[in-house]
Amino acid sequence: MRERLVSAGVSLPADPPPAFRGEFCVEEARRTEFSEHAGILRSTPAAIAVPVDADDVSALLRWAWDHGVPVVPRGAGTGMPGGNIGPGVVVDLVTHFRRVGAVDTERRTVQVQPGATLAAVNAAASRHGLHFPVDPSSAERATIGGLIANNSGGAHTVRHGSTRRWVQSVDVVWDDGTRSTLTRGVPADDEHARVRLARVDEAIGPHRDWIDHSWPRVRKNSSGYALREYLQTGDPVDLLVGSEGTLGLVVGATVRLEPITAHRGLALVEFTDLEAAGAAVLRILELGPATCEMVDRTFIDLVRDSGEDPGYPLGEGLEAILFVEMEGEWVEAVADALERVRAEMAGVAHRVSLAVDPQQQERFWHVRHAASPLIARMAGGRVSMQFIEDGVVPVNRLPDYIRLLRAVLERHALPAVIFGHAGDGNLHVNPLVDVAKPGWREEAEAIVYEVAEGVALLGGTMAGEHGDGRLRAPVLETIWGAEMVSLFRAVKDAFDPRGILNPGVILPLPGQRPLDAIKYAPVLAD
Repeated sequence: MRERLVSAGVSLPADPPPAFRGEFCVEEARRTEFSEHAGILRSTPAAIAVPVDADDVSALLRWAWDHGVPVVPRGAGTGMPGGNIGPGVVVDLVTHFRRVGAVDTERRTVQVQPGATLAAVNAAASRHGLHFPVDPSSAERATIGGLIANNSGGAHTVRHGSTRRWVQSVDVVWDDGTRSTLTRGVPADDEHARVRLARVDEAIGPHRDWIDHSWPRVRKNSSGYALREYLQTGDPVDLLVGSEGTLGLVVGATVRLEPITAHRGLALVEFTDLEAAGAAVLRILELGPATCEMVDRTFIDLVRDSGEDPGYPLGEGLEAILFVEMEGEWVEAVADALERVRAEMAGVAHRVSLAVDPQQQERFWHVRHAASPLIARMAGGRVSMQFIEDGVVPVNRLPDYIRLLRAVLERHALPAVIFGHAGDGNLHVNPLVDVAKPGWREEAEAIVYEVAEGVALLGGTMAGEHGDGRLRAPVLETIWGAEMVSLFRAVKDAFDPRGILNPGVILPLPGQRPLDAIKYAPVLAD
């Protein structure tokens, strides 16, 4: 037997997988291409594997199982918390996995490979008046495999739900290279799936009532494993969606579609009182909005002070603005729905403005979309870092969550903007970090733990739609508690007893810290 080689700290067999037909490369330049992602972490893999089909993925995983080699599935790299990078063998599930099948208009479904982008799926579906209704901001580049991995959401999740709801079946390669197809409403019909699920049921079944009682009462979640959803439905699809490649590698899926709505209208609802804004969200949800987005004072002041609000001048003293979109088959129906929003907000909001005309809607949305380039301009020598960017709380605790974020950021003298999906209680935060300041990394990590502790007290999680990844894995127990995390580990062990599937994602490795893999170099004190 030839000696093993060590690459990026991982011991690999000297020879590549014998039955693997795709590219397998350990050259540093090639590995570096897969070392970063859309977030703030960096990890150079030990090797790159580019399988040509699902059989190739099976061959790769049989080899990884035999030799104890960790594998890291990867899509387009748009995921934020680092579930798509790692020191093992990165598996490229995009290059040869882009196919979008024929749309089944009767069932409103389409079969897709994991590397197909959401934009490509919607292009095919739109020819039949259909679309996949989950809409992350990275839709042009994000892959269906990535959406499934993270149980992704978006602006319209408040009406349509997250990705899990829209996945009908998944084709999965397990840790040992065996393969199963899991379909909603259909019992697992092969031994490979049945054995794994029997272990899961044995581990978590006796705790059914406790899990249901203890589960966070949030409108969406992509943290941990979906134990509650699985126990409610009995569908293993629910367990695989949101598992970030830690239970199996998805090599195909059937997703459901729905008709494209004919018309939309937008209400801008302004508040000078944070409590009023939080209470208003609950009232607006009763009206069935398509979106209920929010920007807070930090965001509003940035846009107004930069003069980026000419189409909709912003007043002083605003604490929050809600962007409430209503949908309908007729313009008149949309206009009526917007008037109901205005009537519901009478005496509650500072100002309500309505738009049915597409151009006026675009001017309204500019207030929301203007921030990204402004944040870059505002940063100066600082770096925009998304390390507390995806917390979710019960909607009635939204004002408390905003106060928590403001207090932590102020305590650390860290400028930031706060915005997100108010209708789901899910906020995104862009802190601006001075990376020339000694100790900035330790301070940023302290903020992660402070926010996690506060979110746990509010009954939320740290991941509403982006997943735990490597970034949030170390605070999993802070959020869920030791007993729930032990059940998560039991699920992981049932599917991946050798721990080769994306180790360090969702569940932390011993000693793992949130910013271990931060791509910005720390500054040492003199």
